[in-house]
Amino acid sequence: MLYRFLILLTKLAINALALLVVASIFQGIHFDNNRAMIAAAVVLALVNTYLRPLVVVLTLPINILTLGLFTLVINAAMLELVSWLIPAFHIDTFWTAVGGALVISVISFLLNWFLQPEQVHVRVFRG
Repeated sequence: MLYRFLILLTKLAINALALLVVASIFQGIHFDNNRAMIAAAVVLALVNTYLRPLVVVLTLPINILTLGLFTLVINAAMLELVSWLIPAFHIDTFWTAVGGALVISVISFLLNWFLQPEQVHVRVFRG
């Protein structure tokens, strides 16, 4: 149970770090305070866990036609949704959200690959 909680905290920290990097790269994405960044990271994790898979399944035909590039639009829409839900998190334009979604995806992929928070090593020693 504690291990699952640590995985959750690691993923939230990765989301928060990715949002912080995106806010520093793009002038059109900004937070009013640090609590807004943490809240946005939590809401982004919830949206990506529960809503994004449903949207990906519903848009599967267009995603196949675009060879998966529509997933970037879905990620941008999820980021826009988070900015709509968190009043202290602002995204100026949709294209800024697309760039932010791309950077968040790359950072999250690299950090998850490097940290591997879900990989469990179990060793059984028999004498």
